[in-house]
Parts: sequence; structure tokens; C-alpha cells
Amino acid sequence: MTKKANHLIDSESPYLLQHAYNPVNWYPWGEESLEKAKKEDKPIILSIGYSACHWCHVMERESFENDKIAELMNKYFVCIKVDREERPDIDAIYIEAVQAMGGQAGWPLNVFLLPDMRPFYGGTYFPPAGWSELLIRIGDIFSVDSQRQQLNDMANKVHKYLNVNELDKYRLEENKQTLEPDFLEQAFERLTQNFDSVEGGFGNAPKFPTPSIYFFLLEYYHLSKNENALHQIKFTLDKMARGGIYDQIGGGFSRYSVDTLWFAPHFEKMLYDNAQLISLYSKMYAVSNSELYKKVVFQSINFVKNELKNKEGAFFSALDADSEGEEGKFYTWEADEIKKLVGDDFDLISTYYGITAEGNWEEVQKNILHCKYSDEE
Repeated sequence: MTKKANHLIDSESPYLLQHAYNPVNWYPWGEESLEKAKKEDKPIILSIGYSACHWCHVMERESFENDKIAELMNKYFVCIKVDREERPDIDAIYIEAVQAMGGQAGWPLNVFLLPDMRPFYGGTYFPPAGWSELLIRIGDIFSVDSQRQQLNDMANKVHKYLNVNELDKYRLEENKQTLEPDFLEQAFERLTQNFDSVEGGFGNAPKFPTPSIYFFLLEYYHLSKNENALHQIKFTLDKMARGGIYDQIGGGFSRYSVDTLWFAPHFEKMLYDNAQLISLYSKMYAVSNSELYKKVVFQSINFVKNELKNKEGAFFSALDADSEGEEGKFYTWEADEIKKLVGDDFDLISTYYGITAEGNWEEVQKNILHCKYSDEE
């Protein structure tokens, strides 16, 4: 059976084209789709993502390619797809809207709007059953005038929040004073309270590299000579460089670690993450002369040049977490695969990188390479 294309078929965005043959009657963001919602008096589903987004692909497979779910979406809603890399302005507005409603913001970002584009509900990934129930519930509420007012009331609150002056919204006060040492000390103490002294980094899983924090700590160390700040940077960078979040063979960092150990990565690799981390490890090499940091810098630069640069010299923004339809396929290894490559050195290599016949990841016999020992051990 030949699939019928929807209104995304003429898009230039790779992400929108990925959805061009969904049974959902997707429209791109524009005058046609927005006028259609007003004319037909239908609420809008605004679904935002990008081409390398793993959970965007999961929700597409589970829901947007499901004929019964697509029928519900087409019946009750005008459905609009947006590529956040093409329209970061739209993404920023509706990310803030979902956060204002107390929801979790991320991608895929699925937001429900009134026909006049005011958001009243939203979230990220929804499993198929929950998504279907939500579609029916909102569709039924919207069709009854007395209940529809509930959606309008929520939309009014969110709209009012989004249009508040930035200084009032975030309770900020204009202050032209220079940063005093006491203020920097307070900032450092606040960060220290959330520092993971066992595995490095800040907070719990999922754990992100957040280079900006370590740039601050590095500048703070230069000013204060506080050795604890330097320790937090070095301890974390060591853990990340030896963990599964770092590609031990090809170089480059994944977007985040799904655990607190920097072991199991979300396999997507972002250009902006690696650009910042290359700079951070370079600065830390200047401070520490660590050969580990030097290796990370040169390996990661080669990764960016080899994997994220096209023939015309431009750079891609990301690599998908899925490879040939399988999450992390190019970054996980069976013991026998490694043994064929390294031969007599297998015992040494397997011990160093934590490789076992049973595997160390969720898939049977698959291993994520990570350095179990420092070079000094």
C-alpha cells in the first residue's frame, strides 16, 4: 500500500520530511495551518522536535505512524510540526509556556493550543495509550462550551505570564554593580551543595556535562585560588573522560548520561556540546598538563572534523542516537567483536574497558566501553 504524503512533503527541513508520510495530516507552521484552526474552530497540536532526537523518533513510531491515533489527531485537531533547529523562536516561546504550566520541557515538545495560538497544556514524550486518552479528553472538553472555558482560563494565565516584562517574570532587578567577591563565594557555595563528590558533576540522573558551570568554576578558581573549585572541575572531567558518555574509540561526547556514573550515555552527539567541551578540556589542560585532557581534545576535534563536517565545509548540528534503526548500535560492542580486532591483547583491553561476554548494558552481550582504571593505576 502506497503511503500518502501530508503537507510537510514540500519542506526543506530534514526533520519535517521525516514526518511527511505519517498518517497524521501534519502542516508546517504558517498562515495556512493557523488560519485553518481559526476557520474550523479546532484546537492545535503543536509538535516540536529535531532530526537527531531519539524520543521524537520513538513517539513517531508509536503514535504518529499509528493509523488509529492519527485518526483521532486529524478528527479533533489541526496538527502542526515544527523543526526547532529551523524555528528556534517558536520553540523558545512554547518551551517557556510548558514550563509555566508546570510541565517538563524537552523534545519532542507537544503543546495544545487554542485556535488563536494560546497554549493551554503541554509536555514532552507521551506513550501511545496516554496520548490517545489525552486526545479524546481534550477533544471532548473543547466541543462543550461550558467545559471549554476551562481551557480558555488556563490559556489566559499562560498568555499573561508570557507577556509579563522579563524583569518582573523572573523577579529580577536591574543592577549595574560589578560582581563582588562575596557574591562569587555565595555562588560557589550553592554549587558545592549540589556537587556529587562520589561520581562528579551536579545533581542526579540524567546527568548533563553543563560546560558553563565548569567555565565559571575555572574563572572562580583563578580569582580565589580555592583548590576545592579546581578539584570539582578536575574530578568531574576525569570521570567524564573515562566514562561511557565519552566515545573511547572515536572521541566526542554524547549529550548526557542516563545514570549518575557517566556510564550509560544517551547516544546522541551534539555539535554545541562538543565545541564547548573541547574548549573546556583545552583550558583545563593549560592548568593541569593532563595527558588525558590532551587526548580528549585532539580525539574530539578529529571526531567533529570526521563526523560532523560535510564536504562543503559546513557542520552538522547533531548525530542521531539511533544508528540503522537501533539505539547506540555504532557505540556498543560484543566481546567477540573486540577480540577479533585486538587478538592477543584482548584480556588487557577487556579488563581496562570493562568488557564482558555477558555485556554491561541493557542489551544482552552488548558493552559500553569505559575506562575502569586511570592511567596511573
